[in-house]
Amino acid sequence: MTDLSPFHITRKWPAQHPERLQLYSLPTPNGVKVSIMLEEIGLPYEAHLVSFDSNDQFSPEFLSLAPNNKIPAILDPDGPNGHPLPLFESGAILIYLAEKTGKLLQQDAAARYETIQWLMWQMGGLGPMFGQLGFFHKFAGAEYEDKRPRDRYVAESARLLGVLDQHLEGRSWIAGEYSIADIAVFPWVRCLVDFYKAGDLVQFERFGNVRRVLDAFLARPAVQRGLSIPARG
Repeated sequence: MTDLSPFHITRKWPAQHPERLQLYSLPTPNGVKVSIMLEEIGLPYEAHLVSFDSNDQFSPEFLSLAPNNKIPAILDPDGPNGHPLPLFESGAILIYLAEKTGKLLQQDAAARYETIQWLMWQMGGLGPMFGQLGFFHKFAGAEYEDKRPRDRYVAESARLLGVLDQHLEGRSWIAGEYSIADIAVFPWVRCLVDFYKAGDLVQFERFGNVRRVLDAFLARPAVQRGLSIPARG
């Protein structure tokens, strides 16, 4: 049996199935990237809830695996060369799982890097901008009479949606075929509209291609399962 006891994180979240990949996460836009990916590729895993209500992300156990105190993180008992691999950062995890299984990342070099560029685009732009907009609109907006911070992120979020919408013209998915780029991008689009309730602010109805592909993404059974993993306590 695989021994994960040397990893401090297992003291707070014991592995019931140590032979499976261990996922430490919460169903946020970043967190569900990995749970959706795992559901899509069919890799056996065990999910552990990292509760923000309990500040689990700041616990010594979690920090031993993810020093940036952000979800998601994984511990793969069957890592490279047969050794356990701890890994944090959602984009890195998506690439790792795609390479491990040969799924959802094209083998052709040009197509592969097209997919990776859109993954980086999400991580460096779409996610951070949507997150800031959500902060100023849904969570802290009432405390700020000056709407310039919110409007700055509204404008940039709308610009990014325009970039995506134009790119999706005539395409079923971001990189032509369904890939880790879609798994990275569309949980954030869903969050902007459904959770942050910022659709009117960015005039989301203008972006028909984004809406079309978002609907196709949300219709996938693996996506529907992954969006609620780990289950909130």
